[in-house]
Amino acid sequence: MSTLPYLAGVELGGTKVFVLRARGRTIEERVMIPTTTPQETLSAAAALLRRWHEAGPFEALGIGSFGPLRLDRAAADFGHMLPTPKPGWTGADIYGALAGVLPCPAAIDTDVNGAALAEVRWGAGAEGDGPSDCLCYITIGTGLGAGFALHGRPLHGAMHPELGHIMTRRAPDDSFEGACPFHSDCIEGLVSGPALAKRFGVAGNRIAADDPRWDDVAHDIAQMVGTILLTTAARQVLIGGGVGMGRTDLLERVRAKVVAQLAGYLPFVTEATIGSIVRPPALGDQAGPLGAVALAMDALEAARLR
Repeated sequence: MSTLPYLAGVELGGTKVFVLRARGRTIEERVMIPTTTPQETLSAAAALLRRWHEAGPFEALGIGSFGPLRLDRAAADFGHMLPTPKPGWTGADIYGALAGVLPCPAAIDTDVNGAALAEVRWGAGAEGDGPSDCLCYITIGTGLGAGFALHGRPLHGAMHPELGHIMTRRAPDDSFEGACPFHSDCIEGLVSGPALAKRFGVAGNRIAADDPRWDDVAHDIAQMVGTILLTTAARQVLIGGGVGMGRTDLLERVRAKVVAQLAGYLPFVTEATIGSIVRPPALGDQAGPLGAVALAMDALEAARLR
């Protein structure tokens, strides 16, 4: 029988929530809840956490959520959702609704920062001689989010990274106006799932791989990747999510365009190395749930050190 403590995890996404119970990095139970209203969604997740805790007490809770989030513990609205395109979720108290039902240490971060931590510890960032010192995890799906693990810790500052809303240089002759309600043609507004549906007129998974319109999408994603490599010198840029992992042909186009756009300026980015730098997450669709587990482990470690 395992002597590892029970850990609780919640991965809160824009369309679905995974609530899980784990021992170490082994997820023993997982339940999916649709993301509807904050009240309905968070109440259902909290009720499940309470029930599991009564059956076998949790030692810590990790919450990985879509954002933007307030992560400054000194702020009055710590753990709340900041203005978001997700209807009804602005101002939602994510941390309070979930951590408030369990008498144990808890941590909250973005789902992508959590996934980056999981990939550093157990995935792509752990495949070399030691943990990667700088890894970026991107999810492209309902929105576009990016998290960074820097020296084994999530990157924070005034906020967390909001890479989805950077502006990139557009492909020549691309007239697509974008789909972001805040910025129109930021990178999320150009390549997220809803943006692709607006750009193509149908869902992206119904567009043939050889459709020439994918060239503009690959150009835009490559612009983002190039920006990451130039600003952070990340060793890996992992592209996950429904768009990221669902189209290997698109990833190949992105790699070629990254090399071409950087034009030899970064000596570590070449045709020979780009495949190991820009790649899918090694943990696949488990990066997000395991990210919540990684955050729970960090919360437990921090509590033990206090």
